[in-house]
Amino acid sequence: MNLNITGHHVEVTPAIREYVNAKLDRVIRHFDNVTSVNVILSVEKLVQKSEVTLHVRGKDLFAESIDEDMYAAIDTMADKLDRQVIKHKQKLQDHAHDALKHQSTEA
Repeated sequence: MNLNITGHHVEVTPAIREYVNAKLDRVIRHFDNVTSVNVILSVEKLVQKSEVTLHVRGKDLFAESIDEDMYAAIDTMADKLDRQVIKHKQKLQDHAHDALKHQSTEA
């Protein structure tokens, strides 16, 4: 997995980098076909914004969150991304079993 963390008008400290990495490890644990992850942390006046683009085989998943606290924005962004990854994984698993539904059971 290729992880890229950038900051717009905010310095990405080692503490923030470690926090983002820990939150994204939870997401990656659900789905191991992740190619790369791009995280952008930005600050505009009093608004903290975090957004992530997760590249998986066949699809790109995007989530963003805006909050007054950067850590809270990262938390909600990770939660949104986690739900999307679980939904995507479920779709892939359901799709793999669709072919069995349409087979005839006649012998």
